[in-house]
Amino acid sequence: MKPNSVVTPLPDKADAPTIRARELAVAGCVEFTPTVFPDDRGLFVAPFQEPGFVDAIGHRLFPVAQTNYGKSRRGVMRGLHFTRTPPGGAKYVYCPRGRALDIAVDIRVGSPSYGRWDAVVLDGDDFRAVYIPIGVGHAFVALEDDTLLTYMTSAPYVPKDEIGLFAFDPALRLPIPTDIEVKVSDRDRLAPTLAEARDLGILPLFDDCLAAEHDLFHCGD
Repeated sequence: MKPNSVVTPLPDKADAPTIRARELAVAGCVEFTPTVFPDDRGLFVAPFQEPGFVDAIGHRLFPVAQTNYGKSRRGVMRGLHFTRTPPGGAKYVYCPRGRALDIAVDIRVGSPSYGRWDAVVLDGDDFRAVYIPIGVGHAFVALEDDTLLTYMTSAPYVPKDEIGLFAFDPALRLPIPTDIEVKVSDRDRLAPTLAEARDLGILPLFDDCLAAEHDLFHCGD
């Protein structure tokens, strides 16, 4: 250690990181809100905490295959996207900078919450995170410039397995903001609706998603 270096201590045991969990309307999706510890130097926060995750989900986080970072300008919408199942892919998403409306949609045929959605504001103030299980559709809208979202994912990105749905599908009625100009990619603009995707047979089946999750979380047994 250099002679003049300064070690920044972690919070005291009395102020140890804690996290609150809240189940969302989409079966298996959970919002996590960590305790933020600010001081005159800045802040300390742990957006992912394994004990809290295990208490809420019932098992440890999936083996992380890839970590993604995406920076977006205000109004950019990415999604609605999901991963073909099998193989499927789960995500743990949070926002270290900026502000985004994060949306999870249950597109798993046979799920008790099929067709439902829930939304969470993720930002660099509260550092909320969302766990999105295999087969659930995901989208977000950046509410500020330079919004950064980071994902821990259970599977590497494979283009042929990534599928999009039309986020403006009137049958879904997603809470897409109307007070900003929303920008989407050509791919997302031309994606099929939920009904069209179901007719095409490309939506994940709930039982297949549960089986993929079992294999994922018991791969080390």
